[in-house]
Amino acid sequence: MEMIKPYPQTGRKGVLMEDREIVALYFRRDETAIGETEIKYGRYLYKTAYNILGSMGDSKESVNDTLLAAWDSIPPNKPEVLSTYLGKLTRRISINMVRKRTRQKRGGSQYNLSFSELEECIPSVGGPEREMDDKLLADAINAFLRALAPEAREVFVGRYYFMDPIRKVAGNHGMSQSKAKSMLHRTRLGLREHLEKEGFTI
Repeated sequence: MEMIKPYPQTGRKGVLMEDREIVALYFRRDETAIGETEIKYGRYLYKTAYNILGSMGDSKESVNDTLLAAWDSIPPNKPEVLSTYLGKLTRRISINMVRKRTRQKRGGSQYNLSFSELEECIPSVGGPEREMDDKLLADAINAFLRALAPEAREVFVGRYYFMDPIRKVAGNHGMSQSKAKSMLHRTRLGLREHLEKEGFTI
């Protein structure tokens, strides 16, 4: 895997704009909104994309697509927490890039690695009811996560939402990698049991 390099600096130094100010630029259709977004969140979005894609070039493309998606969707959307909104866009765009470009490859990115871990406990939904099935599945997973102990939930979210490597997840919580792996394994088993009780076929 390529060594991750810092996202290039593209803007001024000094005080960053507040989220509400940046969103206001989007609503005025002021193109400086894109530049201000990149100045404030470019590195964060690049790291998010790189965790999924494992490629510097693809990660930069994902960030560019995220900025375009933000421009196209704000307005009508008016995010209260811009970082969360942008992070969701980047994850969706990056995951779609993985699906399109590396279907034949397993491994090589944290997305492929973490997704392969989840295959044992997440059902595959499809068909004309897919959108409704996806919502029901998301609601069931969220209910399960809310019932977890805080540390177990944070470890799970770090690995499977932010797609951080095991070593980083473990380091963030001051535990060994083996403990983090064991905790994730128990959580996946618990999630599988929970989803089966909710009527999902694994």
